[in-house]
Amino acid sequence: MIRRLARCIREYKWPAVLSPLCMIGEVAMEVTIPLVMADLYDYGIVMSNMEYVVQKAILLVICALASLAFGSASAFFAAKAATGFAKNLRHDMYHHVQSFSFSNIDKFSTASIVTRLTSDVANLQMTFQMMIRMAIRSPMMLILAMISAMGINVRLSLVFCAALPILIFALVMLVPFVFKIFDRVFKTYDKLNTVVQENVHGIRVVKSFVREEKETEKFTGISGSIYKDFCTAERIMALNSPIMQFCVYGCMLAISWFGANMVIASGNDPALGLTTGQLSSMFTYTTQILSSLMMFSMVFVMLTMSRAPMKRCFELLSEEPNLVSPAQDAVMQVSDGSIDFEHVSFRYSASAKHRALKEVELHIPSGATVGILGGTGSSKTTLVQLIPRLYDVTEGCVKVGGVDVRNYDLEVLRDQVAMVLQKNVLFSGTIKENLRWGNPNATDEELERACRLACAHDFITGFPDGYDTHIEQGGTNVSGGQKQRLCIARALLKKPKILILDDSTSAVDTRTDAMIRQAFREEIPGTTKLIIAQRVASVQDADMIVILDNGMVADVGTHEDLLQSSAIYKEVYDSQQKGGDR
Repeated sequence: MIRRLARCIREYKWPAVLSPLCMIGEVAMEVTIPLVMADLYDYGIVMSNMEYVVQKAILLVICALASLAFGSASAFFAAKAATGFAKNLRHDMYHHVQSFSFSNIDKFSTASIVTRLTSDVANLQMTFQMMIRMAIRSPMMLILAMISAMGINVRLSLVFCAALPILIFALVMLVPFVFKIFDRVFKTYDKLNTVVQENVHGIRVVKSFVREEKETEKFTGISGSIYKDFCTAERIMALNSPIMQFCVYGCMLAISWFGANMVIASGNDPALGLTTGQLSSMFTYTTQILSSLMMFSMVFVMLTMSRAPMKRCFELLSEEPNLVSPAQDAVMQVSDGSIDFEHVSFRYSASAKHRALKEVELHIPSGATVGILGGTGSSKTTLVQLIPRLYDVTEGCVKVGGVDVRNYDLEVLRDQVAMVLQKNVLFSGTIKENLRWGNPNATDEELERACRLACAHDFITGFPDGYDTHIEQGGTNVSGGQKQRLCIARALLKKPKILILDDSTSAVDTRTDAMIRQAFREEIPGTTKLIIAQRVASVQDADMIVILDNGMVADVGTHEDLLQSSAIYKEVYDSQQKGGDR
């Protein structure tokens, strides 16, 4: 897991290396300063040697400035490496998500993916910065300070050996409990994001049903559980501080007692035992050693907190897309828009008992206009989603241009299949920018022609800014019918061999619907057009009408044929005609 995430350092490897090196330099200077201070006191001040005092004072200033320089450089390189690592990690995760199939996305949920790309990456950025600074500083400080303390007096340094087992035992006991809590917390964050996302996305529904208070209660409940978990974790980790303080003050008392006796016994002669300057240095080393252990415990806490987001980011990066292009010999050209369903059956998951599609046998010639009718839950959308290979069939095969869709390069196949969904999506930006999703290189004339075909040109030119009108996020500043027509125009700009309209004219009036269908017949006769609709009027002039019932093809034929042979079609037609008469 760490090896995979470490690949995200990439071009920031030098800052990631220089930061700990500079940190080692800072620690070396900090450990040297107490030794210089001891010599300054013992051989300069005590012996009234002013020349020696000046020399050591200059050396102290040099060490302090060097420590400051090393520390500043380490902080700069660490910040650069950590932010670069986070940038690359977000890029890799987002880029990988783009290759996911619908089933991959369903596995994680949208809210969970957002949390992993934001909160989890931010946590890992902080942890990485701490790792290349504090995780280097604490052990280096511990080692160098211990060596320096032993260099002064080995027997007195044994005091630290009594404190170390207590601190290590405390960490080993506390960390497992805290990890379980943090693992639960980050999963709860997913639920919190889901609630926020649903509320903001459906705010109009919330307000129309006066459910603000209920939604607030739901949010408060999940937020409260995060608060409780964090409080529990902090209470457990708070035990680390008093244990640490106990060891620090215990060591200082022990050093004060034994050290003072050594100073008295030696008569302040270094050769006999311990000097006053060396004893003061031991106090400094006590603080450095135990503060490094405290810092080490903080690193442990941060690592414990980051283990859950690290695992979650790794899960996203290691998820293998269900749908990929063939490894070799992928077909790179779609010859025509013919579509063949050969004994197709489909389940949304391997464990699902129910088949969404059952033994579908259907052959559509290139350039044909095909209407698809069926009741709610008859799998109309599922059928057309198999064509651009948004899902793979469970049994049988789907062919486009006489080639199994699984043999095509995915990008090539989907570039020749344009879909206009019932729930149309527009992105924030101008109308031109949204239209050019279909063709980034489309000229203004091509944009206008596609919009005329989709009956969108008139209302666009009615806006003050015309094609430069800004679309709000989700297209909230245009009506449902306008949004549908813009999405149809966007699909037409792809100049696809297959055009799929999934109930995408449901928000326009029957006259506009008829005009759009007439434009399709006259302007794009070579494109295969599949129209999913609820209104018989939207498909009655189609070359072929497919009736789906419970995931199976019940009837196929023209409008006139089905009126004679299909009970389902005749019932739908009669009910709509009576409704129209009224």
